[in-house]
Amino acid sequence: MENKLLTVVIPSYNEEESIPLFYEEMMRVYKKELENKVELEILFIDDGSKDRTMEVIHSLNEKDDRVHYVSFSRNFGKEAAIYAGLENSAGDYVAILDADLQDPPALLPEMLRSILEEGYDCVGSRRVTRKGEPPIRSFFARQFYKLMSRISQADIVDGARDFQLMNRKVVNAILSMGEYNRFSKGIFGWIGYKKKWLEYENIERAAGETKWSFWKLVLYAVDGIIAFSTAPLVISSVMGIVMCLVAFVAIVFIVVRTLIFGDPTSGWPSMMCIIVLIAGIQLLSIGVLGQYMAKTYLETKNRPKYLIEEAKLKNKEVL
Repeated sequence: MENKLLTVVIPSYNEEESIPLFYEEMMRVYKKELENKVELEILFIDDGSKDRTMEVIHSLNEKDDRVHYVSFSRNFGKEAAIYAGLENSAGDYVAILDADLQDPPALLPEMLRSILEEGYDCVGSRRVTRKGEPPIRSFFARQFYKLMSRISQADIVDGARDFQLMNRKVVNAILSMGEYNRFSKGIFGWIGYKKKWLEYENIERAAGETKWSFWKLVLYAVDGIIAFSTAPLVISSVMGIVMCLVAFVAIVFIVVRTLIFGDPTSGWPSMMCIIVLIAGIQLLSIGVLGQYMAKTYLETKNRPKYLIEEAKLKNKEVL
């Protein structure tokens, strides 16, 4: 019986140094532990790289017909790259890995075994340590996962990576969620299905530099909260109710004090502070509402998630 196909999707942005190292490690793992179980497709998604990433991918494609690629017309972001990889994958099983080897290909045999022998639909990975990361970044990352676990219905595990191996049923479920504003960690947790987690210690990049600054991670976290929770809107409403009650109590206090002591003008500095506080809460609430409206606005435009400049896919070529 013919072996089924495993597609390995690698979102790549300025990874000219990492890709040769990734390919070498991926092929080592495949030939040693996977060659007799599945056929292999390596699908690179070039997210509008500015360096020699596409040259490196072209050279790999020329020497190995298992290497395919999709190259974007510009940088659309990792979420678009993940979606493009899943959408253009041909495999019965699809894995998502970073090119920098922070997602170790050595875990793929155990992931595949869990799907083939234990009946799981998807196997995810999570880091149990954050060795090598700046402490402040690790702290806020942990707090983000704690927050999401409380305010979201999606099963988002602390330390979860985009490194997943899934069967075609799960891939189709993810693709059916066609929203423009994507947060893959939330999507992976929201769809359900029978899932197993593999734990491993943090691995530093094999080469190159991270593309995720602290500010980009903050914006990504905000996108995740807005995409999978309405809690900020509820909090804004609760703050509005609380401030109305506080204002009512303050008015009663001022009226009673004026009637008893006849001193209507004292306390204006504290009153100004209260006004500024309430104005700040109002602006915060408007800002929260604006974020949800902005995301809705982008969804209604129905723009494509990515545009292809060139692609070489299994049994198909796009120029």
